[in-house]
Amino acid sequence: MMNNGKVLHLSLIGIAIFTIVSGLLQMVLPSLVLYIVSAEVTPTSQHFFAIIGMFMLLFNGALLQALISPQPQPIVLIWAGLQKFGASITVCLAVIRLIFSPFALLIAGFDLLSGVLIFWYLFRLRTFTPGYTYEQPTA
Repeated sequence: MMNNGKVLHLSLIGIAIFTIVSGLLQMVLPSLVLYIVSAEVTPTSQHFFAIIGMFMLLFNGALLQALISPQPQPIVLIWAGLQKFGASITVCLAVIRLIFSPFALLIAGFDLLSGVLIFWYLFRLRTFTPGYTYEQPTA
């Protein structure tokens, strides 16, 4: 039987992989993702959605790398968690501004939950790793 820490760790790995794949999809087929959230499909919106997809891939690639690393990588976790919160907020704003359909709130909720889980994992990492500190090693 797996403990809660292991389930959380594996869940975050799954989130990172899912977001890498969806970011890659958004890079390659931005019009499909724009259609899913009922946004206007223009060359400009497609271009910027592809850029967002690239950053989804990069941030979550870093998150995945941090999660599978044998050494704790708290700074990567912090930035990945902040990115998830930022994504959640901006998607909600797009729904409020009627740029995206209310369906996009599912994406915002996924990102919000992901951010909470990342920071929970970071808290558990700090709490349950003996001798672990955020301090940089000295030469």
